[in-house]
Amino acid sequence: MRALLPEQVNRVNKTHKAKKEIRKFFKKLPIVAKAEWRTLITVSVGAVIYTFGVMSFTVPFQFPDSGVTGISVLLNYKFGIPLPLMVSIANIVLLAWAWRELSTRVIIWTIYGVFLVSMLMHLMDGVPFPHTDQKLLIALIGGAIKGYGCGIVFRSGGSLGGLDIVILYLQKKFGVEIGKYSFYFNMFILGASVFVVGVENAMFGLLAVYASSLAIDNTISSFDKRRLIFVITKDTQSVIDYITMTLRRGATVISAHGGYSGDDRPMVMCVLTKRQSVDLKRHLADTQPRAFMVLADASEVVGRGFKSWR
Repeated sequence: MRALLPEQVNRVNKTHKAKKEIRKFFKKLPIVAKAEWRTLITVSVGAVIYTFGVMSFTVPFQFPDSGVTGISVLLNYKFGIPLPLMVSIANIVLLAWAWRELSTRVIIWTIYGVFLVSMLMHLMDGVPFPHTDQKLLIALIGGAIKGYGCGIVFRSGGSLGGLDIVILYLQKKFGVEIGKYSFYFNMFILGASVFVVGVENAMFGLLAVYASSLAIDNTISSFDKRRLIFVITKDTQSVIDYITMTLRRGATVISAHGGYSGDDRPMVMCVLTKRQSVDLKRHLADTQPRAFMVLADASEVVGRGFKSWR
């Protein structure tokens, strides 16, 4: 039996290693699905909403789109290539390329999201869409719907594939800004769409992409926004008791002293929901009207009782 060359041995070892990783990956699927059933529901709902926005508010009006979907849409307009087919092929290539660069969890939910979107595009081909000449309204509503769907998926830690895979890889590898480079990629796609759908539809597409980006940011942040509160008062303990016993939230006492008087004045810090901050404000107004309260928006709070680290 002829001995293998060193490069052939390396190739065989890489093949065995890849097969081992694939088997390990598929063994994890049932475990992930059981442990993260909420993510399963969230990604599913987000994919349905996003696909509905594409198939009812983008394709029927020949608007361009962003990312891999945008490229697939242009090829569909120009050459009639089925949209689900192009989306699936492009995402398979991107996932194969970034397989070792992304976490197993991101890979699993991205594969699920891509598969679901591709299947839904096929099922929603021919779904009723708004019959109207108000393209401006269609672009804004369509962009908002797609952005809301994507935002739900992003918030769950998942992804619908496409250029998100490339951007995540570039961020991890080179520390690039996600929003900045995502904007550059999408501007290139929208610029190329002028030659396919015309200047007017390209402009409506740009408006839809802008509305979508706003909807994504607002969807992600609206679930995580909290109020960061500082309270300075003589009766610190009563404030702590109200926060911990009535509002069921934690509180931290920070040692401080007055800049003018030099007196020691402990300061209570806590993070509350908007509704709870109103309740605390009313409580202080009724019981300690001379208290000093500062409220600020916290765009994201991670930890026990709030958003999970994962």
